[in-house]
Amino acid sequence: MADLPYTEKVIEYFKNPKNVGKIEDADGKAKEGSPACGDMVSVYIKVDEETKEITDIKFESYGCASNIATGSIITEMAKGKTIDEAKKITWNDAAEELGGLPKMKTHCSVLAVEGLQAAIADYEEKHGLVKEQKPTTKEIVEKRLRHVMNPMTGLDVVRTDLINDIKVKDGVISLKVDLVEDHQFANAIKEDIMEKLEHLWDIEEISIEFKDS
Repeated sequence: MADLPYTEKVIEYFKNPKNVGKIEDADGKAKEGSPACGDMVSVYIKVDEETKEITDIKFESYGCASNIATGSIITEMAKGKTIDEAKKITWNDAAEELGGLPKMKTHCSVLAVEGLQAAIADYEEKHGLVKEQKPTTKEIVEKRLRHVMNPMTGLDVVRTDLINDIKVKDGVISLKVDLVEDHQFANAIKEDIMEKLEHLWDIEEISIEFKDS
């Protein structure tokens, strides 16, 4: 049997990951990756309002040993740090803590770090802490919607053309969903869309139109 391309520490964190789970009332959360690509990670954080320290952090991972081990190590590294300190955690930092990661697993390992950064960004946006507030554009909306999965394919709703005709004008985002409103996945997709878009600083209304039955 060939040797596994993982260090003993990676294998240990894979077998016994830390901080696994979901924080229901998370102050910030994010999901990166796609089940269709084989790797996905969700990160949840609780933040002290006064000190801006991450008091609790959990992750859910669907993927390989590198993904799970990286998710575990970055949660340990981020816990107790301020959000500004946690922003500085890189994939290289995580890899070093784990004693190295295979180059062929870089992509799936990076997802966990991206999940942490996105959860922090979600927190900052919800609490009006974003320093550079750029006007919302169609491109920004599309970028966010790439994190909304099409349950029927496992790919995002933009790539699969489930969402189309996106418009941004005068504080209103309007878009069309290529599903009837009583479809079994319609409500879940609508909630996911709202979650990704409702905290944009200059948006006052989100109009979601489903197709006629």
